[in-house]
Formats: sequence, structure tokens, C-alpha cells
Amino acid sequence: MWMYLGLLAALFIGLHNLCKKHAVQGNEVFPVLLGTVTSGFLFVATFYVFAIFYPDYAIEKGYNFQQLTKETHGFIFIKSVIMASSWVLAYQALKHLPITIVTPIRSAGPFFTFIGAILIYKESPNAYQWIGFFLIIFSVILYSRIGKKEGINFKRNKWIFAIIGATFLGASSGLYDKFLIQNLSLNPQTLQFWFCFYTILILLVILSFTWFPYAKKRKDFKFRWSIPMVGILLQAADYFYFKALQDPDALIMLLSAIKRSQIIIAVVIGGLVFKEKNKRKKLIPLVGIMLGVFLILYSNS
Repeated sequence: MWMYLGLLAALFIGLHNLCKKHAVQGNEVFPVLLGTVTSGFLFVATFYVFAIFYPDYAIEKGYNFQQLTKETHGFIFIKSVIMASSWVLAYQALKHLPITIVTPIRSAGPFFTFIGAILIYKESPNAYQWIGFFLIIFSVILYSRIGKKEGINFKRNKWIFAIIGATFLGASSGLYDKFLIQNLSLNPQTLQFWFCFYTILILLVILSFTWFPYAKKRKDFKFRWSIPMVGILLQAADYFYFKALQDPDALIMLLSAIKRSQIIIAVVIGGLVFKEKNKRKKLIPLVGIMLGVFLILYSNS
């Protein structure tokens, strides 16, 4: 069951990435990020308010919110710091790079998660899983060669390093999620609510130095319908992902790989919508990534 929940998460992440690209194009990045996180928070907060007034109904339907200790709040705040840093880097990179370059680099996230799952959680990969992950990394290298034809130098372009950093931090957060869900027994909606709350506070501090004081930057910001959609779609993806992690049999390294199937939406549909270059050539490493995911998914079947 947890694998199917992972696939649902992948669907919403793919749609989320398309909306995110639309939201940041020619726009001020930090207020867009704040808007998306706030929208996601308000979406989850509606359930939080409903649970306060109708607690019995909320418990019956499975979306009650837990009471947390100060220590648990601290653990959630750490996740907010990690993901806020990852998003700041990722949004800046997405603004300056094609989505068909950004998304495949992000697909290397399972490799970092894979290593962490072995070292931290002692998850045991088999030969097919090793092959699958290295096939994904090799395919990402192929994307770097295609990116050079679009005027992107992977050694000198700072946005490439930004998206790599964002990918590493995102993978670290994925490993941390397993600890929060399984070790601290947090349910998805409680984690989502407080994670968004603390992330908003962090972003407000960042914007107080980088955006609020500058009238020109405030004027350059354009509100778009895709901004709230990014937040809502991300919360939907996170909910299914966290539900999958609640299963004690769920392997974080496999869930991370399953989520990469969202690349189909980003590369194929995104390439058509945003009219980016070399779409056919990008399908070649895309097949490599999907084959790697396939090997991981079916290695134990």
C-alpha cells in the first residue's frame, strides 16, 4: 500500500513542479516562496480549525492534530530550517534554469537518500537497487551534456551548484522525515501544520532583509494563480508521502525513488508548456532515469 501512496505523492509533485516553474518565471523568487508556503499552511489550517470545533468527527475521519512537547516542536523546527534552505536554493535555480535541466538534477536526490538509508537506518539494498541508483546518476550526467547546448556550463553556472545544494538538503530532509514519522510517531497533518508554520516564520526573517525594504523588488513581484496552487499541491503530495512513511515496512530509499516518476510530467509536459529546447534528446536520459526507478521498484518482486 505504501508504494501506491508514493505514486500518488509523485503525481502531485509533478503537477507542483509545473506550477512552480510558472510562478517563478520573471518574478521575485522569495515572495513567491513565501506565498506558496503560506497557501499550503492555510490549506492545512482549515482542517486544523475544523478539528478544534469538531474533534470527534476529525478523529473518526483520521485527521486529528496531536498535542506536542517543546522538544518535538524543536525537531520540527529543524526540518523547517533544512527545507527553507533547500527551497531558497531551488527556487533561485528554477528561475534561471530550464525545468528540463532542474528536474533531472533533483532526481539525484534518491542517491543521497539511498546512502543515508544505509548508514542511518541500516536499510539493505540488493544488486538491482545499486544498479538502479547508479543508472539514475549516470542519466543525470547525460542531462548535463545536453544542458551545455542550451548555454549552461555545469562547472561555472552558480545555479547548478544551487540546485545540487537544494537536492542534498531535500534528501537530508527526506531521511529526517522517517525519524519524525516513525520514531516520534507524528501523524502527517500535525507535521505539515507546524512545519509550514515555522517555515513561514523563517521566510519572513529572510524577506525582512532581502525583499521588504526594497520598493523596486516589491513592485516587481507579480501575483499569479500558480502561487497558491504550488502550496496546495505540495501539501497534497506531502500528505500521501507521510502516510506512506507511517507504514513500518516502508523503505525511505524506495519511496524516494518512486517519487522520481514525477519526472515524466515535468520533462514531457513541462517541455511542451514552456517550449524548452532539446526535448527529444532529453528523453534519452529520461528513459535511463525511469529504468533506474523500475529496477528499484521491482527489485524485490
